[in-house]
Amino acid sequence: MSQNLLSIALSDEDIAAINMALGDIESRLVQLVALDNDARRGLTKMGDKSEAFVRQTLMVLEQNPDIVPAAINLSEAQADLRAMDQLRPVAARLQRLSERVSDSRMALGSDAMNTALQGYGLLKLAGRNKGLQALSQALSARFSRNSRSPEPEPALAE
Repeated sequence: MSQNLLSIALSDEDIAAINMALGDIESRLVQLVALDNDARRGLTKMGDKSEAFVRQTLMVLEQNPDIVPAAINLSEAQADLRAMDQLRPVAARLQRLSERVSDSRMALGSDAMNTALQGYGLLKLAGRNKGLQALSQALSARFSRNSRSPEPEPALAE
């Protein structure tokens, strides 16, 4: 029984338009940063529970400017919060789109893999009489259970 979770055909023009739109999005978001794992670990993070604290604290500081030392850049923190609020729905849309692309790729791969498995089964059964044994044997490498033996370590010269 054949599986067909998804049928999709994108033209070269579709792909070009998608890439152009993505390029436009990237150019408009040029100020975004890319953090490595060490940088991420080192940051103080604002989770959902902390967000209310941050908003209330910034509001109280704005209402009481006489207690805010010059070293604290309140306007920059407020601008950061506004930008974060602006990016939240953008991030949600991009994440949903990314998940749909990923799910679609998985479904397409599953469709192709299921067809290939059915075809491989046919090759194994019917291919013997058609001179396809060598091809069937070559394809069987996909199912090889032999684990690779580790390469011997080179001897150290003394």
